[in-house]
Formats: sequence, structure tokens, C-alpha cells
Amino acid sequence: MSFNYHDGVLYAEQCSVAELAAQYGTPLYVYSQQQIMNNWQQFATVWPAPHRLCYAVKANSNLAVLHLLAQLGAGFDIVSGGELARVIAAGGRADRVVFSGVAKSRAEMAEALAHGIYCFNVESAAELEQLNEVARAHQVMAPVSLRVNPDVDAQTHPYISTGLKTNKFGIAMSQARDIARRAQELPNIQLQGVDCHIGSQILTAAPFLDAADRMLALIADLRQDGIAIQHLNMGGGIGISYQHEQPLDVSAYLLELQRRAEALGGLTLMLEPGRSIVGNAGLLVTQVAYHKAGEDKDFLLVDAGMNDLMRPALYQAYHEIIPVQQSAASPLLVDVVGPVCETGDFLGLARHLSASAGDLLAVMNAGAYGFTMSSNYNTRPRAAEVMVIGDQAHLIRERETVSDLWKGERIVEVPR
Repeated sequence: MSFNYHDGVLYAEQCSVAELAAQYGTPLYVYSQQQIMNNWQQFATVWPAPHRLCYAVKANSNLAVLHLLAQLGAGFDIVSGGELARVIAAGGRADRVVFSGVAKSRAEMAEALAHGIYCFNVESAAELEQLNEVARAHQVMAPVSLRVNPDVDAQTHPYISTGLKTNKFGIAMSQARDIARRAQELPNIQLQGVDCHIGSQILTAAPFLDAADRMLALIADLRQDGIAIQHLNMGGGIGISYQHEQPLDVSAYLLELQRRAEALGGLTLMLEPGRSIVGNAGLLVTQVAYHKAGEDKDFLLVDAGMNDLMRPALYQAYHEIIPVQQSAASPLLVDVVGPVCETGDFLGLARHLSASAGDLLAVMNAGAYGFTMSSNYNTRPRAAEVMVIGDQAHLIRERETVSDLWKGERIVEVPR
């Protein structure tokens, strides 16, 4: 791993996290370039051409992260026109972009068609019809993959489970063949694949392979119908170890997926990893403001809150919290809570930590769905972001100023 203690001080690669906090302030996101590259290679080494890897931009959309992955040959999975603009700005290739999402607008469709993206992951019959209209208006063909809901329980948090028939995502398996036939009839639609995404933070291969078997059976049926499916996109969802869980054996899963797909022949496989690329490559540094002794429990009040890292409040997600400077003092049982005016504003509950005012803490595994889900709630500027490369640190996003937060707002005078 790229985050380790040296002489009792936490380092990111060869940079002292304490020195980074002193230079750039807190709260502060710190990313390890080497860890991102290592995570990417874990997939790439067992995923030969023509198979494709499309990084899920929503996990971490900083231009420096996207540029690094583009240099490594990544495609990109986007869910908005804004994410497409980010990919292009970072040097990513539009012809390696897949566009997911349940409610794409006409404007987003037109922009993606103009850039020549690889395909749209279409999630409903209504979206298919609208995309055909937009493509016809622009006199182009829209490349399409149908996102099918395989009704597989990923056994994950309900907010990040997407593969059940009760979820908003995808086309029901029972409707897939009819909608595929309709796609074949539409004059400005080029149906080239099917895809699925069953959820996030999955740590066993069984749900993925169950979904793959159902999708491969669907492809066989569609080919019998005369529909030439060229690719199967199995989405993302591979989890990371937040609480010392046993991680998924990525290589074994990918090799087994390729083995099962070989029976059909002529099929390009695609994946959309996000969290598994950047999750453990980032941490959030926060400074303790106060140690508050309560009647029933103690609190460490820190300067990072739920607006900086939403996952604990939204999902009750666990992030390990460790001191930046190790201490010999006996730890206390504390809740690590932020300054946001909400009872749900916490980074960690019931943690054994020894820290006092001025000390620094590192919230680990914060590289995915950290900054991208952050907000300005309570008129709080968003954190700075730093990329570490060996013994060098690079500021890849400046800290917002308070005046940045009302840029674009206008005062309306009260009539007298």
C-alpha cells in the first residue's frame, strides 16, 4: 500500500501527510498516483484486447485522475454530459466512452453523438425512442447497448444495489428481447451490445458470475433472433476492503468471466471499475478542533464534516480513522464528528483513538465517492485535493474560498 507509517508519522508514498496538511491546510484529500496505477494494472494485466476497461468517472472525477487513466489507456463510463466534458478536458478519447444513466436529456444525447462516443447504455424503451429521434435530427446513427436488469441480489447496501427488479436501473430481463427487436427496427439506432450493473462494494465473485450467466443466455437468445450482439458490459461494483474484509480476487473473477464468454464466441467483454481503481488510493486529512467529554461518550470534533465525506452519513459506511502522528497515550472510545449542524454529521462512531486539539487524523479509503459527493452545505468551501508522486506533491484542485460559493448569485432589492 502507498500509505504507511515511518518513524511514527503517516506517509503518502514518500510525502509526510503532516507536512502536506501544513502546506495545503485541512480538510485535505490526498491521492497516491502509484496506488491508482497499481490498481489499474490489476485489471489490465488479465484483460487482453479486444476487451475494454472503462473507468467509472463518478467515483473520482478530478482532471488529474482522469488524465492519468487516459494515459494508461482507459475508456470511461459516464453518467452525465458534465462527466463527458471532464473526460474530454482531461485528454480522454470520446470513442472510448460509454454513457450510462437512467434520465439522459436530449441535449446530453446530442452532445455525446457530436463527440462520437463508443455507445449509449440505454436503460428504458422510452430512452431508446428518444435517442432515435435525436440521432435522426442530427442525421447520425446512435450506437447502443441495452442495460438489462438481471434481477441478481448483490447482497450489498440497499442504496447501492442496482440489479434487482425493484431498482430503477435497467430493462427487465423479461422485456429485453422485445426491446432489442424494437432497437433493430429503429432507423437511427445501431444495437451492438448488452450490459448490466448489479450494485457496488461487492466482495465475492458469485453475484457477478450469476449475472454473467443470465446475460450470456440472453445474448444467445438474441443471436438466435438474428440480432448480432458484439459486446457484453458487466459494469463495475467490485468492492474494496474498508474494514479488513477479504477482497475479491480480481484476476480469478476476470479469467472466469472470459472463460464463460468464450463459449459464445465473437464477444468483446467490458468492465466499468471505479471504486476498485481509486478507493484505497486516497485519504482525507482532518484536524481535531476539540476533545469533548460527554456524559455518556466522548467526542473528537474535527474540521471535516459530512459535506466533505458523505458516505458515513448516507450509507453508514465505515472508514478506518488513524492518527497522522502515532501516540503512546492510551486510546479512548470516541465518536469522530464534524462541524456540520446535523446529528448525522459523523466520520466514525465508537472508535478507539488518542487525540487532542490540533492533532491530525486520516480517514482512509476515501479516494472514491469522497470529493465527488462533497457539497457546500452550511456554506462550507470544499477541500483541496493533492496528488502525490513519489516524494513530490501536486495541488490538483485548489481549496474553494467562501466568496467562490456565491459566485453567480444575485441580490434582489426589496421594493420601497
